[in-house]
Amino acid sequence: MTPALILGIITTVSGIALRYWINRRKFYRRSPMGSEAFSSYEKSVIITFLERTGKWIAYLLIIFGLLFFYSNYRQNKSKERISKSQTQ
Repeated sequence: MTPALILGIITTVSGIALRYWINRRKFYRRSPMGSEAFSSYEKSVIITFLERTGKWIAYLLIIFGLLFFYSNYRQNKSKERISKSQTQ
């Protein structure tokens, strides 16, 4: 396994896990009527800001993971071309 593949797996899985964790927290914070319950206004502002920032970080991690997968794919393809041209 190449470092690009390992980094791709780690970043993609951590991005998906972060998105899952944020959405799970948001789900369990909802009341039966569907509104979110906070103990104070300050907590509401801070938590929603942190969750929004966390979601953007999760999206970036997923994108970087996919880019690592793509670079690994391109490296393997170029190695195959080189080995194929050397055998001919």
